[in-house]
Amino acid sequence: MIRGVLRLHRAALIVWTVFVLGSVACLVWLTEVTADDVHTTLAACRDTPSDRCGLWASQDYSGPMGWLSTFMYYGFWAVAAWSAGALIGRELESGTARLAWTQDVSPLRWLAAKLAVPAVVLVVGGALFVPVFRWAWSAHRDLMGDDWGFADVFAARGPLVVAYGLCALAVGTLTALVVRRSLPATGIAVAVMIVLNRYVEKHRDGFWPADVSDGRELPRTVWQLGDGSYHPQSHFWPLHLVETGIVLAVAALATVAAFLLLRHRTRPARTPRQESTA
Repeated sequence: MIRGVLRLHRAALIVWTVFVLGSVACLVWLTEVTADDVHTTLAACRDTPSDRCGLWASQDYSGPMGWLSTFMYYGFWAVAAWSAGALIGRELESGTARLAWTQDVSPLRWLAAKLAVPAVVLVVGGALFVPVFRWAWSAHRDLMGDDWGFADVFAARGPLVVAYGLCALAVGTLTALVVRRSLPATGIAVAVMIVLNRYVEKHRDGFWPADVSDGRELPRTVWQLGDGSYHPQSHFWPLHLVETGIVLAVAALATVAAFLLLRHRTRPARTPRQESTA
């Protein structure tokens, strides 16, 4: 089953691998090459009366860094669409899943393999991307804003970005099992993940008690909430891990629901004689 899943979805595996390795290579290039060029330009700009000189130079570094975190974070949209449409929905709609079940593969084993392979791929990709992004993000803080509270940066600096991918995988699978048609399941799964993500992001600053300003000017590195409260950088990990736990809990619930639903739908019907005997 594992070899079958890899062979059937090798195109998606190749795209994900290229994306992760390309992102890591780009982060290394930005940190080791582009940053030096930007610093050289900024040094020359000190003798230039225009403020725009230094601004555009910094964008050469911070811009691509921000786009990489954005694409990695919101990649869970693609995961939800792929799992609902190509991974599960298409096989249910075409009947190939039922064909596999009539052979030596039970429905639950089939679903376990379908989920395990992409889950491992997502975790491995995140385990490679996150440490490199954390290193690149902190290497040249003078070239970037104090943006640790931004949604994409907040997620990409820890396991939350992987948690959203796993949640999208589980939600897409459950949606496909409920709808059993690939195209509607794709749209519903993406919509559910967008709503979930927006709701969690809206309440993100409340996942850990905020500090209250005493009236003094706050440093630029804090996450200001606008009501006299703020989160210092030391609150990053508590906030991050709480949200990670919430998203993984949703993923676990969706996974359990998917297995229970598949078990219920594929359970052999009992004959009248079996019911009377029972």
